[in-house]
Amino acid sequence: MNEKKIIIIDGNSLINRAYYAMQKPMMTKDGLYTHAVYGFLNILSKAMKDYEPKYMAITFDRKAPTFRHLEYEDYKAGRRKMPLELAMQLEPLKDVLAAMKIKCYEMDGFEADDLIGTIAKRSEEQGLEPLIITGDKDALQLASDSISVLITKKGISEFGLYDRKAMIDEYGLTPEQFIDLKGVMGDKSDNIPGIPGIGIKGGTELIKRFGSVENMLAESGQIKAPGLRKKVEENANLALMSKRLATIDTNAPIEFKLEDCIISEPDYDALCEQYKRLEFNSFLKKLKRPEEGETSGREAEEPSGERINNKYSYLKVENDESLNSFYKAVEKEGKGVLKVFSDGNHRSIPRIYGICFTVNNVVYYTSGFKNHFLKAFCSVIDKLKPEIYGHELIGDYYALLANELILKRDPSGILFKTCADTAICSYVLESSRKEYKLNGLMNEYFHEDFRDEEALNGANEQLALFEEDKSLQYMEYAGRYSDAVLSLNSVLLKRTETEGADKVYREIELPLIEVLASMEAAGFMVDKDILRSIGKTLSERLSELENDIYASVGEEFNINSPQQLGHILFDPEKLGLPAGKKTQRGYSTSAETLEALKEAHPIINLILEYRTLAKLKGTYISFQIRHLQRRHQPN
Repeated sequence: MNEKKIIIIDGNSLINRAYYAMQKPMMTKDGLYTHAVYGFLNILSKAMKDYEPKYMAITFDRKAPTFRHLEYEDYKAGRRKMPLELAMQLEPLKDVLAAMKIKCYEMDGFEADDLIGTIAKRSEEQGLEPLIITGDKDALQLASDSISVLITKKGISEFGLYDRKAMIDEYGLTPEQFIDLKGVMGDKSDNIPGIPGIGIKGGTELIKRFGSVENMLAESGQIKAPGLRKKVEENANLALMSKRLATIDTNAPIEFKLEDCIISEPDYDALCEQYKRLEFNSFLKKLKRPEEGETSGREAEEPSGERINNKYSYLKVENDESLNSFYKAVEKEGKGVLKVFSDGNHRSIPRIYGICFTVNNVVYYTSGFKNHFLKAFCSVIDKLKPEIYGHELIGDYYALLANELILKRDPSGILFKTCADTAICSYVLESSRKEYKLNGLMNEYFHEDFRDEEALNGANEQLALFEEDKSLQYMEYAGRYSDAVLSLNSVLLKRTETEGADKVYREIELPLIEVLASMEAAGFMVDKDILRSIGKTLSERLSELENDIYASVGEEFNINSPQQLGHILFDPEKLGLPAGKKTQRGYSTSAETLEALKEAHPIINLILEYRTLAKLKGTYISFQIRHLQRRHQPN
C-alpha cells in the first residue's frame, strides 16, 4: 500500500466515459441499464490494483446551478442532456460505492471539479501525492510536482498521465497558464465564450508570449497583427470572465477529513446485494472476504442443485474395438451429453471438427476429418436413440442433419429423445433475458467462469491444412461441458417444477428443437427466375420513382444521401419544409421525420416508397441471388 497516495475520481466524467465506451449495452432482467456502472467499476478496480492507494475519494456534480451559472447565464447552455439510460445508472453506482465504503463528495453550488481541486490541494498540503482520474482536461490546471492527473484519452482503455513537467513538455504551458488558455480560446463543451476567432494555436502563442490573460490585455499594444489586436482589446471583459469560469475553485467549503477517505474493507453483505441487483456475476465471483479467501460473496446462498465435478477418461472412436465399446456404453446407460464442434455455417454445409458423446465419466470422441468411423459413431446414436443432454442443441442437431450423419426418416419420427437443453430451459424460465450462453449461466448459478467454445475454434480452419490434432482439447472441453450441463440441469429443472413451467418445457419447447434444426438443415426451395423477375420489377419501379422525385424538385441529387436529401427538403432556398431535429451532419431525414411530413409535400411519399423498395431489392432480392450464385459455384 502506498501511504502517500490518494486517488480522486471525477465520478460524472468517468461514468459518462464508461457509458459511451462500452460497445454493447448491458441490462438486467428488470430493465436496468448497467454497462456504465460496470465500466466505471473496472476502471476503479484497475486504479486500485495499479497504484495501491491508502486513500480514495469520488466526486459528483449536482443538478443545482453553480456560482458559474450565476455569473454567466449561458454557462454550459446547449450541452446535450444526459441520456436516460445513463442517468438511471448514477444512483446504483453510488449505492455500490457506499457498500464499498468509498467516500463520495457532492455539494450544491459547486461542480465536481471544484471538489476535486479542493481535495487535491488539501491532500497535497498534508504531504500526500494525489492522483486525479478524469476525462475532463479542465483538471490539468491542478497538476503540480506532487499532483498528477490521469486523463482518459480514448474510451476507458487509454490514458495520459500529467504532472507539471508533462504539462510543459506537451503544451508548452504551466498548469496555471492552462487556465489562461481557456480564457482566450474558450471551451465549447462548457459554452465558455473566450475571445471569438482565437483557437488553441493562436491562444497558446499569446499565453506563451504574455504569460497570462491579464498581461496580454495590459500589453495588447505589442500585438502586431491589427486584426488580432482588435479582437483581444474588444473582448477584454469576455476573456477575463472566461478565465474566471474556467478556474477550478480549490477552496470549496466541504468537510474534508483525510481519515474519512481511508480505503477499508467493504460491507460485504451490502456489496453482494448490489452486485446481485445489477447481475454482476463476475464481480461476485472475485469478491474476497479476508477470513474466507476468494469467494463469490453469494456462497452462503448456494444454488439448489449439486455442482458436478467428475473426473473423465477419454476414448477416440477410430476402430472396431472402440466403436463396440461406445455402442455398449450407450446401450447400457441410455443417455449422454452431446457436443458437436462445427463452424455453424448456414450458407453452405457446416464443417464438423469433432463430435463428443459423454456417457457416465467417459468422453467418446470422433474426429470430423478423414475419419471413416464418423458415420458409424453417429449411427450408434441414431440407432439406440439415447436421452440427449446439452446446451443449445439446435446447433448440434443442425450440423449432424446438414451433413446427413443423422437422417430423419419420416415426419412423425424423432431424431433422439431430447431430455434436457439448459439454454431452452433457461429461456422458458426467463424469456426476457438477452442471451443464454453457458458461461453466463454458470456465472449466475455457480459463480464461475466457463471457457467459451470459441476459444477452441480459433484455429479450426487450419486443421484440414495442417492436420493438427486437437482431439485432446475437444475431449477435455467436452468433460467440462458435460459437468456444466448436468449441474445447470439439476438447478433449472427444480425451478421449472416449482414455477409451473415443466409442461411447457418438456411438451412444447424440447420437441421444437428437432423441428427447427430440421428446418434449418432442409432449408426451402427458391426459384431463381422468379427472384430475378421480382428484382427487375423493383428496378423499373425505382427508376420511375427517381424520375418523379427529380421532377418534384427540378434537379437531380443522390436520394440515398441523407445530407443531400436534407438539403433538398429543408433548405429555405430549396423546398423549405419544416425541419425536424438537426444532427452534426445536417438535417435528420429519418423515417420518423419523414412520416410527420407526409402531408407537407408529395415528394415525401415518393421518398418513403423509394426507400422501402430499395431496401427490399438490396437486402433481400439481390442478396439472395448473389448467395445462390456463390453456393452453386464449384469449390
